[in-house]
Amino acid sequence: MATRTQTTVVDVAGVVQGIVLVTIPALSTILTDPAHYGLTSAQYGAMFAPQVVAAIAAALAGAGLARRHGTHAVYLAGLACSLAAMVLLLTSAAAMHQQNLAYPLLLAATAFLGAGFGLAVPALNSLAAAFHPTAVDKAVLILNALLGLGTALAPVFVALFVGLGFWWGLPILSTLLLIALLAVSVRLPMHTGARAAATTAGGRMPARFWLYAAFALLYGICETVNGNWAQLDMTTSVGASATTAALALTAFWTMVTLGRLLFAGVTRWLPARATFHLLPFALAGVFGIIASLPHGHTVQGVIAFGAAGLCCSALLPLTISFGQGELTGFSAAVAGGVIAAYQLGYGIAAFGAGPLVSAGTPLSRLYAIAAFVALAMGLLSFAVAHRQRSPRTLHPAPAPVHAPAQSTT
Repeated sequence: MATRTQTTVVDVAGVVQGIVLVTIPALSTILTDPAHYGLTSAQYGAMFAPQVVAAIAAALAGAGLARRHGTHAVYLAGLACSLAAMVLLLTSAAAMHQQNLAYPLLLAATAFLGAGFGLAVPALNSLAAAFHPTAVDKAVLILNALLGLGTALAPVFVALFVGLGFWWGLPILSTLLLIALLAVSVRLPMHTGARAAATTAGGRMPARFWLYAAFALLYGICETVNGNWAQLDMTTSVGASATTAALALTAFWTMVTLGRLLFAGVTRWLPARATFHLLPFALAGVFGIIASLPHGHTVQGVIAFGAAGLCCSALLPLTISFGQGELTGFSAAVAGGVIAAYQLGYGIAAFGAGPLVSAGTPLSRLYAIAAFVALAMGLLSFAVAHRQRSPRTLHPAPAPVHAPAQSTT
């Protein structure tokens, strides 16, 4: 059984990792402001390409690294990568008026951010499960809620620091939190003992897996249209202030977190399979509302992005739950593959939308396109969850924790 200190460190790490994950997207108005970095929409979008590649690579490699070096080491490596991302972001701030210097630093920062996400978040889920062997579902639920809390806090901190006149306060705060967390985590024993390796049958992944991967890819597009472009849509299309735009992004991530708690709590009355079918169609409707918001309707914009967060909340964890429930011999590969597909969808929306916006496509049109993506996701949900029983928990059990391999020589 884990000590209170160990569980507290894991929970705090979830909040910190959530803040770090959204730090760069939350600064979108600063990054595209001519008075600061002056990035074009295409440059802003392309900036996330290294993040996607690194996150996919780290997510796919994480299980093997954990078997060789232990989950604790993978967790520490993830924190170190996140710290490097924040240091590079701060370094770019010193050269933000020299784009030939600042932009490469931003690209490197997003690459380290992706690697940190791909390593730290799965490791944290595994540690939370191992520290609470008799209440795995509850522990993972709490950790994911805390991770969501961190993503919701980042835009709040941006609004606060921008209002105080130093936007770079958020990356400084993230850096200090990561340094403190690393200092505690390095000295804290988190060796949970070896557990059985995740089951992975030999041979190729079943054809059914690609339905889950396709759904995760579509979901990644829908989530990222909100997470990375909401603030710019609010300021350019709706005419909101930077503070109100940050509030809209906060509303989105807050409702993602609260929605997971809500749908996990109502499974007795609303089966998870029904939730899985209904939410994509509701999201398509919300995207239609966002696309048609008139200029000046800022309050409605904040509410709409909050509703989008609620619609997104349960979809990714349910995708993994259904996949692990059906493809039981490939449980670890399903989790890693779904996360990789989600990151690919993230990349499509993050840097694929940039050229469209730079070519003159209004951001409101982007949300109209996203509505059709959500409709496709809704239709695909019937193929993914075809005749499947609803999972007992909204949050799938993570892959088993691995201790470092012991030498036999």
